[in-house]
Amino acid sequence: MKEVNFCDEILVYQNGQQALDGLSSIVESDENFPSVIFLDLNMPIMNGWEFLDQLITINHPKKDNLIIYIISSSIDPRDLERVKDYEIVHNYILKPVTPKDLSTVMEVLHDY
Repeated sequence: MKEVNFCDEILVYQNGQQALDGLSSIVESDENFPSVIFLDLNMPIMNGWEFLDQLITINHPKKDNLIIYIISSSIDPRDLERVKDYEIVHNYILKPVTPKDLSTVMEVLHDY
């Protein structure tokens, strides 16, 4: 992310529950809601699918502009198909994430 000067601030959470708690805290304190989330499907405590199911219940006006990229090493067709069930998910990026992947995301954000 530093290599392509992706953003000014990065929030990192170790699992889906921490991320959900962090986003809920941002909403409660009226801080800036993130514009992009890179979501790993395989996380402890709360996986990426469970996180998405909970995230869509958060009520925040800037959530409508949120773009989520699933980041995974899985090429399981069921995962690729399941992504389509979530309107909030923009795309699926296979690990490892490359500078080219991030540049593509930045182009999408610019156009969004």
